[in-house]
Amino acid sequence: MLDALTLDQLRAFVSVAEAGSFRASARHLSRVQSAISYSVGNLEAQLGVELFDRSGHKPELTDHGRSLLADARSVLLKVEAMRARARGFGEGVELELAIVVDALYPMPRVMKALSAITRSYVGVNIQMQVLPLGGPPAAIRDGHVTLGILAGDDLTDSRIELEAMHSHPFLAVAASTHPLAKAAEGSATLEAIPLSEHVQIVLSDSSGLSQGRDFGVLSPTSWRVNSQETKHAMIRAGHGWGRLPLWVVASDLESGNLVRLPIASLGPDGQVETQFYLARRIDQPFGPVARAFREAILAGPDWMD
Repeated sequence: MLDALTLDQLRAFVSVAEAGSFRASARHLSRVQSAISYSVGNLEAQLGVELFDRSGHKPELTDHGRSLLADARSVLLKVEAMRARARGFGEGVELELAIVVDALYPMPRVMKALSAITRSYVGVNIQMQVLPLGGPPAAIRDGHVTLGILAGDDLTDSRIELEAMHSHPFLAVAASTHPLAKAAEGSATLEAIPLSEHVQIVLSDSSGLSQGRDFGVLSPTSWRVNSQETKHAMIRAGHGWGRLPLWVVASDLESGNLVRLPIASLGPDGQVETQFYLARRIDQPFGPVARAFREAILAGPDWMD
């Protein structure tokens, strides 16, 4: 009967298939060879099919065995995930980690941190939002996320605890075909008058926290977009100029698709260092998964890995 299938039988089946022999499987599982043979034989009897052809020097998977091997692996994987989640209940491990990240923050760093925690906490669910301006502090303030990564501390309040992280360059750029690129050639700085003649591409804030405030908006004509990807695409297409983080435009600057604009009012050579903060509500302490993410995201300053 299929109800009599055991994890031991499935584990033995998968082990023999991967190790290539009953003897090698026994060594791998620290069992005697006869026990492995018995488990696989019982599994075959209950399934009503031969999983291995034993007529040669080494057991070979039959067509049925090859088809069922993926099922056996899937069952064992799900059981391990179930065990990990159950172990998490006992340890107070979160079942879900909700994160919000400012659109300016280098995504390669976030991906590395997520890889680190998912290796240690199998089966944890991740929810991640990438938002500009007031989006991250609003999500933290309203309790929608466990932790956030903020660009600057202008839009926070007393309910949000901040921990300083890294800084990263944020610079003014335009397409190499844009008139401002020509104006920037051989010029130490660009003043406000030539900028006012051209469209500036600006991120809009859906949260309302920055209502009535503009950050680094110098042109009277601006196109407002709701994502950094759209802003980047518009600037590359020559529709206007704008400010973007170095991690987004590094390859464009190297290839010559974009050029830096030395805008005096936006810092030396049109560049400023944006300070990032790890943030949480003061009444929501980190659990083990959130703490692991914090440690991973704070480790090392190498942005472009």
